[in-house]
Amino acid sequence: MFKLSAEEQLKELKKGTVDCISEVELLAKLKESVAKSKPLRIKAGFDPSRPDLHIGHTVLLNKMRQFQEFGHHVIFLIGDFTAMIGDPTGKNVTRPALTSEEIQENAKTYARQVYKVLDEKKTEVAYNATWFNKFSAADFIRLTSQYTVARMLERDDFQKRYAEKAPISMHELLYPLVQGYDSVALKSDVELGGTDQKFNLLVGREIQKAYSVASQCVMTVPILEGLDGVQKMSKSLDNYIAVEDSPKDMFGKTMRVSDELMIRYFELLTDITTADLAKLQADLKERKLHPRQVKVDLAKTLVTRFHSKEAADNAEAEFNRIFVSGGLPDDMPTKSLNEGSLQAAALLVELQLATSKSEARRLIEGGAVEIIQGKETTGEKVKDHMQPVKLVKQSSFVVRAGKKKFVRVQVN
Repeated sequence: MFKLSAEEQLKELKKGTVDCISEVELLAKLKESVAKSKPLRIKAGFDPSRPDLHIGHTVLLNKMRQFQEFGHHVIFLIGDFTAMIGDPTGKNVTRPALTSEEIQENAKTYARQVYKVLDEKKTEVAYNATWFNKFSAADFIRLTSQYTVARMLERDDFQKRYAEKAPISMHELLYPLVQGYDSVALKSDVELGGTDQKFNLLVGREIQKAYSVASQCVMTVPILEGLDGVQKMSKSLDNYIAVEDSPKDMFGKTMRVSDELMIRYFELLTDITTADLAKLQADLKERKLHPRQVKVDLAKTLVTRFHSKEAADNAEAEFNRIFVSGGLPDDMPTKSLNEGSLQAAALLVELQLATSKSEARRLIEGGAVEIIQGKETTGEKVKDHMQPVKLVKQSSFVVRAGKKKFVRVQVN
């Protein structure tokens, strides 16, 4: 049943992780699993607090996929009950709880996205409202009696808020306990989570003991840096690659990452083995491989995973045509304007290539704007934000702002 030994599995599973609590216990579980041909039960919980995912979220999904490929049973737990509490992890204020309608709507979109990484046929999907909706008041009292307030306040965000005399709601103290009981209900052997979930995962080990269930091992994965290589990937910081980005956008965004971040993305977002990753780093250091080609390989790997190989090949060809050969994209938007004249800055705002005239001025002064006539692939740079642009009836031209933004203007 298992192609790899317990030791070989552990070596690969540790790749790209931060914590393994404990490695000795996990190796023992893996050995027993191999000896009895019995898959381990691997749990990872996701609160449907937002309807869409970016590839930072898939670091955890990739680790789940790896367990799947080694022959273990993966449980994708949707925290439809815990989402009504709201996990304050990493927050210094109480996070608003979601309504039941919001939770259900967000949860619907999860399966479509996670199965771009996980094998649908090998994935069990569970909802923790299944057991918590059956809990009585007495059941909750028993659960809360398994942990002390003092230990709960050891959690970093609670500790900080308590020291600052910021409010901590009673329902927030329930969150780690409720998450911990999920591990009891699912009898998980291993729970996976981000480093920000470490406290909650460890509570799960204690709650399992209290309910006479064998304690799970805990593995945490790092929080992925965004395209800027500094802050964590986040839509609010506009440094993200969405799981449902188009092939062209996914490829182009990946090509923006630094050479250093490229290696981290390979480690955390692909199925590369530890041996192949070490060889890749050595080949780059010895200049046997060019960083650009490695980045192309990374971009194509991601697009293939989330779309298809054909989409990856087409995205590469499109990228090369625009950014290497200086071509124009086929799918640029078209904007119709009436004949006349507009100042360059006003034109950029009209075409939505800039949000304001001041932003348009910065683009122009930075040499990022050009007007391309006819069938040419390069045009004349706009040098003055007040430069008049003539709009001649029945003519058309392309305005390019930066490397990626194009609009075809059709003059009526």
